[in-house]
Amino acid sequence: MITCFVGTRAQLIKMAPVILEIERRKLSLNLVLTGQHRETMDQLMGDFGIVTLPRYLYSGPEITGIVQMAKWFMSSCIRAIRLSNEFMPRPPGEPNVVLVHGDTFSTLLGAVVGRLLRVDVAHIEAGLRSHNIFHPFPEELTRMLVFHLSRLSFCPGDWAYANMAGYASTSINTGSNTLRDALRLMLTFASRISPPFDGEYGIASIHRFENIFNSGKLFEIVALIEQAAVRFPIVFVLHPATRKKLTQFGLLDRLERNPHIRLAPRMGYADFVQMMRSARFVITDGGGNQEELSYLGIPTLLMRKATERQEGLGTTATLCNYDSAALTIFLTSLPLDATREVTMQADERSASAMIVDHLVTYSGKLQ
Repeated sequence: MITCFVGTRAQLIKMAPVILEIERRKLSLNLVLTGQHRETMDQLMGDFGIVTLPRYLYSGPEITGIVQMAKWFMSSCIRAIRLSNEFMPRPPGEPNVVLVHGDTFSTLLGAVVGRLLRVDVAHIEAGLRSHNIFHPFPEELTRMLVFHLSRLSFCPGDWAYANMAGYASTSINTGSNTLRDALRLMLTFASRISPPFDGEYGIASIHRFENIFNSGKLFEIVALIEQAAVRFPIVFVLHPATRKKLTQFGLLDRLERNPHIRLAPRMGYADFVQMMRSARFVITDGGGNQEELSYLGIPTLLMRKATERQEGLGTTATLCNYDSAALTIFLTSLPLDATREVTMQADERSASAMIVDHLVTYSGKLQ
């Protein structure tokens, strides 16, 4: 039995191609949604064509606060163990594995529950490191904990694979990230949204813990987005937690009054990909966005001090370090040619297929 623990929207996007490959091979699958994010999850599953009915470990409102997160983690861990036959079934006489992804609290939750129930943990997107505990925090610490809890580590490239040296898990280099497979699927969708502006525009997407839970940092970021909006109109895509913090710190009204900034709710992945493809640039703190945009060839300003990914650095992606001068250089250095090259070939070996191949080899026939 393969149990997939998925908590956030970004995780579902990156896990979807793996889930689809498991479904295609008709392997025994249990899909658990931990509820760290709730909005748009059903839409995402429909976009990708996932047919497995999920089990919901948590069904309350979306997690947007630190105290709420701590309570969610403890109660979800207890519930998953108490109702293990439902959330992590272990058919007798069959090999069992729990598949977790990335660096969120849902990743850690699945890994902890798996180890407590003596189920082998397989970690997708293992080996990514910023080598800075506080940037991003707590994601960097979460990754290191999951590295220790895992028996199988699927690394998306040579650099990530090398970072797993010294850990006891068996590391497999998949050569690329499952995000590439997900993006390839979404590029086949026709755009269902109208362009947000008549001419050129940029996109802003900010959601990381260290950025939105620190009022001083969030004020600094908003000022930088306002600075960028003087040159290009900006679509600011708001995650629920980001909207909550902007409201709490009195910044939402300020952004709404800016005629050069348009606030938009978090949208479906297919729509967001199409909107990114038409943007002149993107300002983001998301590592997944950094990677997606490197594949799409779109200039990206990373609103971070450090990143755990190598994709795009030195080509499409620039670390901002919250510096106004870096933003100015980025905007004035944008390529004049808006034509982008999508760096994904149809005949590439799918990372998702490689992962499922190794799961079957590792665990025997999971049917």
